[in-house]
Amino acid sequence: MNPRRAFLQTLAGSAALSAQASELEPAGNGYAHLRKVRLWESTRKEFREWIEGPGKKLVIVPTGSTEQHNEHLAMINDTASVTLVAEKAAMLSYPRVMVATPVPVGISPHWMDRKGTLTLTKETFLAVVFEICESLVAHGVAKILVLNGHGGNVLPLREAVPGFAKKLGIKIETNSYWDSYSRDTIKKHMESNKAPGHAGEFETSFAMAAFPERVRWEGVDYAKIKPQLRIKDPKSAIQEEEFAAEAKLASTAKGEAMIDIAVKWTASRVREMLA
Repeated sequence: MNPRRAFLQTLAGSAALSAQASELEPAGNGYAHLRKVRLWESTRKEFREWIEGPGKKLVIVPTGSTEQHNEHLAMINDTASVTLVAEKAAMLSYPRVMVATPVPVGISPHWMDRKGTLTLTKETFLAVVFEICESLVAHGVAKILVLNGHGGNVLPLREAVPGFAKKLGIKIETNSYWDSYSRDTIKKHMESNKAPGHAGEFETSFAMAAFPERVRWEGVDYAKIKPQLRIKDPKSAIQEEEFAAEAKLASTAKGEAMIDIAVKWTASRVREMLA
């Protein structure tokens, strides 16, 4: 915890004030509340003054998924992870960057034999992302980074986003937050040498560091439940078992290191686009 945040929490005389203090993050000009970069938390007045204010502006559009993450991680994991990276990167460029409402369901047909997964068709997903960008352009946004946090969205976004930019006449680019990781970085921090991976060492470490309440091992016995899962693709079943074992290698420290790298890299991409 940074000293400023600790100081604010010490001063807080009530649970509500403590919660407000915990939302303070390092910003481009000091410290600011996270709601300052969340479009969905902004009032009409606040957004209008932001977009019409001086200097170049950029909006990050996070895209994720609601899908199974083995027996121990919450289904919102991808969306929560990419949104966290987007928000922290936006704070580093405050007040020039804002984060749009995340797209919480992605392209996940490959997980539909695992209960709880939600999926969109490629066409529907891309239409949603395009229309969000279109809405932002209508309000004066001229630069957008579509920041992705789900593997099934990667290729469709890479193929479609250049067309979005051409059609809307503004600068739109896309990356997945794990583009920040080199092979050397992964080797240094991940014993499994895998990132992102699905609900394995990396994603479990990330969740342990960012939102530990979404990591729930209680009652999880993968060996016992495996015969009941009825996974159709034998190759996918083998890979899932490997990731389940590798998840046990996860740690909060590994997650913190990988989050820090992703945030700084994304902030650098944002500054590059704003230049």
